[in-house]
Amino acid sequence: MEPSTPSPTLHIRSGELLALRLFDIAYAVDLARAAELWSVQAGRESRRSRLVTAAPKALAFVVPPLQLDLGSTSIDIDGVAVSARLSARLYDFGVVALAARVGVAELDWAQFAERFDALDRVIGAKASSAFWTDQLERIRSVVLPALERPTVDAVEEDYLIGIVHTPAEPLSAAQLRERIDIPALLAGESRPLSEGARRELMQRSYSYYADDLVVLAWDRAFVYEPRGDSDVADIIEMANAQLVEFRYYDELLDAELPRMYDRVEVARRTASLFASRRVAQLAHKLYTLVAEVTELTEKIDNALQVTEDVYLARIYSGALELFRVPNVSAAVDRKLAIIRDTYAALYDEASSRRAEILEIAIVLLIVIEIVLAALRH
Repeated sequence: MEPSTPSPTLHIRSGELLALRLFDIAYAVDLARAAELWSVQAGRESRRSRLVTAAPKALAFVVPPLQLDLGSTSIDIDGVAVSARLSARLYDFGVVALAARVGVAELDWAQFAERFDALDRVIGAKASSAFWTDQLERIRSVVLPALERPTVDAVEEDYLIGIVHTPAEPLSAAQLRERIDIPALLAGESRPLSEGARRELMQRSYSYYADDLVVLAWDRAFVYEPRGDSDVADIIEMANAQLVEFRYYDELLDAELPRMYDRVEVARRTASLFASRRVAQLAHKLYTLVAEVTELTEKIDNALQVTEDVYLARIYSGALELFRVPNVSAAVDRKLAIIRDTYAALYDEASSRRAEILEIAIVLLIVIEIVLAALRH
């Protein structure tokens, strides 16, 4: 039996490396106001984003985010200056997604992977966030009047996507898997991976046509799209935006619960005529918090309307599951349920205290009436 001939390396005619960094910046964003501010003060283009390939009735943003043009910048990658196109998307539920796109051309697969890893070291998860915070402050300084209750300590997420548009020869997804080491790219590892690790990294693989492929991992993705018309990057960005916002509310409620317990204890220990009012005021504050968080979480849950596009819906659902968005959302719901129960108990307690005060007042009035009647006789 003759030894198998190794597959020739893949040569990439054109592709793109996409680095994303997402921040929670506000309770909500007035997108129309932000567009006006960006046009007047920054003097750059802005537009409402839409999905390109999906039919509007099949898959669409419920509230199209606002895309801002940030121009281009030079990034030093292993001593080589490369041009990166910068942009940002503002979502109405308070998240901004910053993106840096680096075009690649005439590289073999090893060079593509090396540049992908190098970009991660420069502006990805392994790098300082200074590059991104500078861009964030640039945006925030312009659109601040459009932000409702801006946040100070921003929750953030990062993601890297490697995209191959045109290989040197037409390849099917199956042929591509044989020619390149996708698991190593997604893991960012130079040492050989175990078979178990390779299977796990390839677990979320999606194809619609014979010659396209999407593979999702926790902080990286690989996209092979010869037609160059995929909405996959937008879908991945949306899933990350939802993760950021649910994480923000999860952390907000984590901090709020101990304070709530302390305030409840203080209100219950208060022995005064105004105790019931304080309990009622605390109940009102908790009700307001629950209403606000519930409204925002419902808006986040329904940010993307999926009806008929099964392929992109599978990728979107896979990304949400991979990023553990349903788990974080469920944690937020559990904490909201605790606050709702506390609100109900406080409301009942306040009502009970008011009833007790009313009963005491009635008894006092009766006693005073009896005393006055006795004095008159």
